[in-house]
Amino acid sequence: MPASASDSIEQQGARPVSAGRDHYRRLVLRRQLILAGLALALLCTLCVDLAMGPARFSLAEVVAALFDPDAASQQVRVILWEIRMPVALMALVVGASLSVAGAQMQTILSNPLASPFTLGISAGASFGAALALAFGVAIIPTAIDYVIPINAFVMAMLTAFAIHALSLKRGVTIETIVLLGIAMVFIFNSLMALIQFFASQQAVSAVVFWTMGSLTKATWPKLWIALAVLAVVMPLLARHGWALTAMRLGDAKAESLGVKPRGLRLEVLILVSLLAAIAVAFVGTIGFIGLVGPHIARLLLGEDQRFFLPGAALCGALILSVGSVLSKVIIPGTIIPIGIITSLVGIPFFLFLVLNHKKASW
Repeated sequence: MPASASDSIEQQGARPVSAGRDHYRRLVLRRQLILAGLALALLCTLCVDLAMGPARFSLAEVVAALFDPDAASQQVRVILWEIRMPVALMALVVGASLSVAGAQMQTILSNPLASPFTLGISAGASFGAALALAFGVAIIPTAIDYVIPINAFVMAMLTAFAIHALSLKRGVTIETIVLLGIAMVFIFNSLMALIQFFASQQAVSAVVFWTMGSLTKATWPKLWIALAVLAVVMPLLARHGWALTAMRLGDAKAESLGVKPRGLRLEVLILVSLLAAIAVAFVGTIGFIGLVGPHIARLLLGEDQRFFLPGAALCGALILSVGSVLSKVIIPGTIIPIGIITSLVGIPFFLFLVLNHKKASW
């Protein structure tokens, strides 16, 4: 074969490779820009959230107080840093935690309807909190100051372990695990109704308000705890990024690639249950963030965990931050519980997924 013909064949073979590399670079750049855009939008909504409230401030005043607190008046400093900042930042942390939890539950269970809310983890946390609110029952008696969040946390983790223990039985499929989670929701809702039946009127009011979900009781110590858990769990999930991406191909293909689905599923379930339990323990039941956030991230960024994981966190934080703003502006002078806002947005989205899940690539 002449040298010129050989060179021509090599050049033709190199063109598809070069085109593939260029396409991959453009895809990565596009996803990085989307993540940057989400982060910028999140920063904007944070400033708007800090500006909204009974005492309204301009965005210029908020930005000035954030970068130079000493130059702001004492009133602005107290309202922004002591009252609104923990609430606004808690919205970001809780939104990110619930969305990441939902994203990884959907990944390991290969089900678009999986989330802490639909699998009963949030319902278990609500039941634990209701025991403390209605009857003063402390699952861990030595921690009286944090009895409500600790009760909620313990019950959420017990619910997650119960679902996993039942899933280990022979013949149990991923669809069965989802059904077990839905059964947990009904069980805990029935127990909640029983608590409200026997509790005093004042206790019932406290239980009902807590189950609506509210960011107004956020404090700096609670924020640091929730943020610390998120900061620990995110790198642990990112460490399994490649394996979690492979899990979306199914257990058989994942095993052929060297992934151990059962062990990975248990580890991820524990981590995401921890995220969801901490979030629900501090702010109450906030539904559908773990369902809506991951789907938006998946539509924007695809299944690659390198982009999907931070994208899910940003989408969840952005949704809850926007919900926090809406809770203040819908009825001026009144802060609507954030759980009501997220449910009004999430229920139509949930119905859409139920009616169209057969058409999706799950």
